Amino acid sequence: MANICDITGKCVMFGNKVSKANNKTRRRFHPNIHTKKFFIQESNQWVLLSISNKAMRTINKCGLLPTIRKAQQKGTLSPKLLELLPLL
Repeated sequence: MANICDITGKCVMFGNKVSKANNKTRRRFHPNIHTKKFFIQESNQWVLLSISNKAMRTINKCGLLPTIRKAQQKGTLSPKLLELLPLL
């Protein structure tokens, strides 16, 4: 399973780990991704999403459908949600 948020598009970033002796080695920065199930009342179905903590907070504040529509305008929506969007 890829470590990518379905709504925000956040994924693994790369950088350097710098020691006290200033030695630089490559490392990975993983996003805070969780798998969560959401119920969409308009289409009366459950959707399983892999979303970041930031996206989860946005959904709690604004709601699922406005967040999905906003992500579609930005172009960060996953293909799984793009298939689901005409049903909403």
